[in-house]
Amino acid sequence: MVSSDLIESVADLLTSKKLSIATAESCTGGLLGHVLTSISGSSNYYDRGIISYTNQAKQDLLNVPVDLLQKYGAVSEPVAEKMAEGVRRNASSDIGVSTTGIAGPTGGTKEKPVGLVYIGLSTKRKTVVKRFVFDGERLENKDSTCVEALHLIQEEVEDQEL
Repeated sequence: MVSSDLIESVADLLTSKKLSIATAESCTGGLLGHVLTSISGSSNYYDRGIISYTNQAKQDLLNVPVDLLQKYGAVSEPVAEKMAEGVRRNASSDIGVSTTGIAGPTGGTKEKPVGLVYIGLSTKRKTVVKRFVFDGERLENKDSTCVEALHLIQEEVEDQEL
């Protein structure tokens, strides 16, 4: 479960640095946006969230190129990168965060097992993508994804001049 201390830490960091954030979620289905807005005053930093569960939604709402989706699949580093960049640009926010993965219990393959997740974070200066393989049940994998996304936000905001 995402700790309230972690949420508050990220909220304080975004607020103190006067940064805005937007989310593009697939495997988390809006959970990351829910977590980021669970703090009173979240409108000071949270702009919007897009749940782009289908490939068509990723294309239409986030400008993910169809050739990337065909070549690498929705659950991939290049798609997570384009999702994060797309939501940041569409929202004109300082930070865009994306989640794409296989929460389970179905949908996994040998190459892309259940629990495989990519989290992207885009700023005007750079985009980073991290790969994870979680081993929980569906809701645990979604929760773990949110925890790691918050850690990535915290790490990038603390370490970088955005």
